[in-house]
Amino acid sequence: MALIVQKYGGTSVGNPERIKNVARRVAKFKAKGHQVVVVLSAMSGETNRLIALAKEMQAHPDPRELDVIISTGEQVTIGLLCMALKEIGVNAKSYTGGQVKILTDNAFTKARIVSIDEHNIRADLANDCVVVVAGFQGMDADGNITTLGRGGSDTTGVAIAAALRADECQIYTDVDGVYTTDPRMVPEARRLKTITFEEMLEMASLGSKVLQIRSVEFAGKYKVKLRVLSSFEEEGDGTLITFEEGNKMEQAIISGIAFNRDEAKITVMGVPDKPGIAYQI
Repeated sequence: MALIVQKYGGTSVGNPERIKNVARRVAKFKAKGHQVVVVLSAMSGETNRLIALAKEMQAHPDPRELDVIISTGEQVTIGLLCMALKEIGVNAKSYTGGQVKILTDNAFTKARIVSIDEHNIRADLANDCVVVVAGFQGMDADGNITTLGRGGSDTTGVAIAAALRADECQIYTDVDGVYTTDPRMVPEARRLKTITFEEMLEMASLGSKVLQIRSVEFAGKYKVKLRVLSSFEEEGDGTLITFEEGNKMEQAIISGIAFNRDEAKITVMGVPDKPGIAYQI
């Protein structure tokens, strides 16, 4: 029996049918005897919708009140998943970030996790219950709702896995692992079976959007074993993100190529080779 933390992104819970698919997947892991904690994002596009709604009230939304609003997206999905699990006979209980007592600093909209009180989660797991936690959110020392910034649900999943000393943290997305480059741009790209934290961190910093960079840093710091999987495929081992093996140390190994579509190169032709010309341009 293993303790597994599963994190599902917005596309994985994008509509009721997909949430039911997540419930069936969780039920399979539970049937194998594993203890399962699930961390959810809001439905795809929901956070953007809530931000737009806030901006209709205030051009530059107050950060504290904005966190109150945008944290509700995850509360919807955790409640729906628990209902879906109970419908198929799996005992489940939902928690917001504050209920779990994910303590953060008070930097609204971009808070950082200070500590996690895992007591409630462990008690429910001991009672044969699947625990479903809202990602992306926490609570500061004054009881204010806080959010962790874009991609914060990945960080929540890894942080909970670290606090529980989970055997594995599984990140479910719309791709079946980490590829050598973007398969949408290069059809010949191949999925990597394993990749080190150092390599994944570098790829994330250079534009790879499979994992949020803060979650990779967190996993590396607390030695959390990560696995990237697709929520739309029934089988598959995905990509395991782990520590570099001894026999690979100091070798010049290229694991993948990351790129950023938001950058452009401009070449100015016919510039005289004289001091000061470049400054004038």
